[in-house]
Amino acid sequence: MTPAADDEPTGVHCRLDELLEARGMTLTRLSEIVGVSVVNLSVLKNDRARAIRYSTLSAICRALDCEVGDLLVIER
Repeated sequence: MTPAADDEPTGVHCRLDELLEARGMTLTRLSEIVGVSVVNLSVLKNDRARAIRYSTLSAICRALDCEVGDLLVIER
């Protein structure tokens, strides 16, 4: 299996919108908690991120009280 090129869809979907809504939290508040800019979280939320640091992923999951598999899913 060859890796996706930078401009190809990865098939990974970020459920950040749904998780934020379920917790009554805004992207701005999440940004404050995890120390990541709203712009970078927006890129992730809109499935435009090409990579994410494990430390950022861990911080988001802690802030949202979720598992990585709750946040990132493979679209089929």
